[in-house]
Amino acid sequence: MTTQSDDPRRDPRRDPQLGTELRRLAADLALRAGALISEARRSGAGEVDTKSTATDMVTEYDRASERLIVESLRAARPDDAIVGEEGTADEGSSGISWLIDPIDGTTNFLYGLPGYAVSIAAADADGALAGAVYVPATAELFTAARGEGATLNGEPIHCSKNADLATALVATGFSYHPDRRERHMRRLQQMIGQIRDIRRFGAAAPDLCYVAAGRVDAYFEEHLGPWDLAAGELIAREAGCVTGDFAGDRVRPAQVLVANPAMFEPLRALINRADAAISAAG
Repeated sequence: MTTQSDDPRRDPRRDPQLGTELRRLAADLALRAGALISEARRSGAGEVDTKSTATDMVTEYDRASERLIVESLRAARPDDAIVGEEGTADEGSSGISWLIDPIDGTTNFLYGLPGYAVSIAAADADGALAGAVYVPATAELFTAARGEGATLNGEPIHCSKNADLATALVATGFSYHPDRRERHMRRLQQMIGQIRDIRRFGAAAPDLCYVAAGRVDAYFEEHLGPWDLAAGELIAREAGCVTGDFAGDRVRPAQVLVANPAMFEPLRALINRADAAISAAG
């Protein structure tokens, strides 16, 4: 039997089972970390610090969740690289890198709101290969592997088919930096009269999964971390979504637009018109 240590560079293009295995591992770890943080939340958010700004919080349970995931990955796949939002930066030799957000939506967690999640993705040279996003408050596990489709609690999911921009329900998020938030609010003021409505749930990974499941038609945001994006963007693509930046190029953490195929270009154009109007106004 071949083990990872025997063959540390299994190529998913020649090994179709690798994505399936990593999807299963990501799902298991997301569930375990989700159980840890939801149980902890019953007694409060624990010790709280700030990071980049006064609104960018981190709790002791962000760190505990990351520790659980990282220790489990080191035991299961010791040759993989691991990058976590709370500071993990393990180098690897297998060609697989893990991107971990131990609590996506820490503000929701801090205030006892339901919209927080655990997000775990495995990536190779071609991008995200497998991922899982678990939302403890609703007991919803979203998973995907490249070429295998996306599921919610084991059932296939697909994005919406709405092609009418005027009836589009669009999710978004705001930066921790006040000047960026202010500009984004000005953008939304330009857009709100031309779509059905905006939803702001407070966590990027669930937002991406809600587009995948057809609960919203699109999602866009700027200034994410790679761990915010990796699992949810793969889940959205595997559910039929189109992903990219505001120029229509490849999606990147700095600029994220995810939508059903009919909505992507109309919404991208609307975002760019809104930005042009803001720039013209000075």
